Amino acid sequence: MSIDFKSEVKSEKNQNVTEYINKVLNLIEKEDITQEDAAWITKETLDGFRENVNPGFLEYRKTVTEGGQFAAVEWSDSGAGFKDVNGKEYIDCLGGFGIYNVGHRNPKVVKAVTDQLKRQALHSQDLLDPLRAMLAKILGEITPGDLKYAFFTNSGTESVEAALKLAKMYGERTTFISTTRAFHGKSLGSLSGTAKGMFRKPFLPLIPGFRHVPFGDIDMMRKTFEVCASVGEDVAAVILEPIQGEGGIILPPEGYLKQVRELCDQYGALLIFDEVQTGMGRTGKMFAAELYDVVPDIICLAKAFGGGVMPAGAIVAKEEVFKSWFENPFMHTTTFGGNPLACAAAIATIGVLIEENLPQRAAEAGEYFLAELKKAAEGHEDKVQEIRGQGLMIGIEFHKDEIGYEVSKGMFDNGILVAGTLINSKTIRIEPALTISYEEIDKVVSTFKQVLAQVKE
Repeated sequence: MSIDFKSEVKSEKNQNVTEYINKVLNLIEKEDITQEDAAWITKETLDGFRENVNPGFLEYRKTVTEGGQFAAVEWSDSGAGFKDVNGKEYIDCLGGFGIYNVGHRNPKVVKAVTDQLKRQALHSQDLLDPLRAMLAKILGEITPGDLKYAFFTNSGTESVEAALKLAKMYGERTTFISTTRAFHGKSLGSLSGTAKGMFRKPFLPLIPGFRHVPFGDIDMMRKTFEVCASVGEDVAAVILEPIQGEGGIILPPEGYLKQVRELCDQYGALLIFDEVQTGMGRTGKMFAAELYDVVPDIICLAKAFGGGVMPAGAIVAKEEVFKSWFENPFMHTTTFGGNPLACAAAIATIGVLIEENLPQRAAEAGEYFLAELKKAAEGHEDKVQEIRGQGLMIGIEFHKDEIGYEVSKGMFDNGILVAGTLINSKTIRIEPALTISYEEIDKVVSTFKQVLAQVKE
């Protein structure tokens, strides 16, 4: 009896789950949803986060009212923005933390992915997959200097992990130098390079051999190299973001990156540029390395690499460095990295960036955006500490965290999405699509000016 009862219960649960799945799939299929649909989606989203995802997100999101009675739930996107389930439009200046360089659902990227999907979604893992070879060739052509061989991943932290492992296999050294305010990801290897203690402490001890020095302080970098050499812990690699993103959009001092390159050459260490956020045209060049005329030994890519359509990442390295993986190409692998859909998205993304000259557009639009934001902040020096940036990677730093939160919340209420950074919470970032129009930039600036005037010190 008890077995039959359990079977009946299981059968009823499966039936309920099937009905729920069908309802969700029907909603996905709809081009337009009703008010009733929107209300159901909102309730299910709130309940799902509370009961099955993580209730902490409901406390964290500025899009959720106190007590979780209302939430802005995103549903569709295009161009430089998105809509919530109720049809309200937003200009996206957070950009998924920098993934929408070619815009939301860029038609050329979507077409490449859907065309590939009609043929084959994933690969067998045994036969040679053509798009991986073609994408690697393209990267060898467009990356700085003599960077040549590519390894594909699914995310930024995976790209950093791959770079760290490659650096270790290149030689027998195990010491890495990272910097304060750095963010390289949250898996154990990349977290070892990340700087913020709040993310590190619960997982100590991390990967041994990491040392952190102040970003921009070349003297401390030099002394650290000297000390490591003197105690027999020679540096394997320095890992840097050319412009720190999560750290608060921190630009390097003039000449700093070239001096780091020289130190690496002097001591036989590799230079890894984490361009997960700065790459793919964001800073006004295809790669930030080009801004500073520095060629790293390994470059890490992700975020915008998949065109805001597919999760995709890569490292590209010099042949001398990468050849340690020639003998055994299975030394570091990933099931989904470099899959046909991701490669199709990345190839189309690079095509859009080049054909539409989006890096140059980021430089020009970014210069205008930065100047207008500075004008809007005039007279509010008691609230705004500094506005800085490069290309369409802009940070607005406030004197207090609370001011930044109120400004970002006020802008969201007016249809502009911005957000703080994980490492420097006093700074909100502006990272829109590189396709953002000047009219949209003007709207962001006027909203910022209006909200800033309303926020109390």
